[in-house]
Amino acid sequence: MTTKPYGLGKGERLSSLTAVRRLFEDGVSGFVYPFRYTILIEESTSPTVEVLFSVPKRNHKRAYRRNLLRRRTKEAYRLTKESLVAHAVAEGKSIDMALVYSTKDVLSYKTIEHAVRNILREVVERC
Repeated sequence: MTTKPYGLGKGERLSSLTAVRRLFEDGVSGFVYPFRYTILIEESTSPTVEVLFSVPKRNHKRAYRRNLLRRRTKEAYRLTKESLVAHAVAEGKSIDMALVYSTKDVLSYKTIEHAVRNILREVVERC
């Protein structure tokens, strides 16, 4: 897996409709405030970590709020993902993950980063 250590390129984002469908049908879910997360871990010859970010319109009607929360989540993931990627490569596993922001409150970046860090720690433990 050749990516920039702190980048979040196209290859790291989960975009395939079939992969997203399979993630939500077969994946394991959990909750760490303010995120509901779903992960699907599989053995793979080419280990990858792909992630999907979602902020539902149901909870945040204004696009500028959804965009703000999605940007904060992407930034927090981008800066804390190295342990997850290293673990996936070492174990030879492919990890698909969805992070869904599930609260109506607009939280600070620090709170979001702490939650993302905890989620990534739980995912590493499940591998």
